[in-house]
Amino acid sequence: MGEPVIVGRVGRPHGVRGDVTIDVRTDLPERRFAPGSVLGRQAAGDSVTAAGVPAATGDSGTGTGGTGTGATSPLGATETSTQPVLRVVTSRWHSGRLLVRFDGVGDRNAAEALRGTLLTIDSDESGPPAEPDDDDGDLWWDRDLVGLRAQTPAGDPLGDVIDVVHSPAGEMLAISRAGGGEHLIPFVREIVPTVDLEAGHIVVDPPPGLLDLD
Repeated sequence: MGEPVIVGRVGRPHGVRGDVTIDVRTDLPERRFAPGSVLGRQAAGDSVTAAGVPAATGDSGTGTGGTGTGATSPLGATETSTQPVLRVVTSRWHSGRLLVRFDGVGDRNAAEALRGTLLTIDSDESGPPAEPDDDDGDLWWDRDLVGLRAQTPAGDPLGDVIDVVHSPAGEMLAISRAGGGEHLIPFVREIVPTVDLEAGHIVVDPPPGLLDLD
């Protein structure tokens, strides 16, 4: 079993039939919250990490051409709201919010009892970081990038990837510096032309002055 990865957080109830709003923390909610999907549940204060990445990172993929996520958990048994997993019965978008109804949650009181619950999947069952027909570019899980060695095209070491920063301006790789601190490198193909998971490294080809900005 892998570590749990957060895909959402239960918000307030919607209506009287047990629907809840979801604070989505995944790039492909239609896949994660498809009817029949089974999600782990944890209290909001519990510690959840994704292979060393803080839980706040959520279920995100990172790429030089876009973002994406993997597949739903394969658990099959029907569970109720009193058990440690929740099965999605229905999901739909309403006024920009994702509404989900879980098996065994049939009224507003039951929905209210779930408020604040963190919804998770197992990292081992996360699937590929993008849909098979996604042609936006190569994609990787954040947790796969963290820990890779960074080097220049000439092979000179720069440090290790210690975090993936998702910002409004795009994804950035935080790379440790030998003397302390970190480099923030835009994760675009022009600057990071190579990601080699098998070899355990990335190649960073920074424009002049980029490494001097930190």
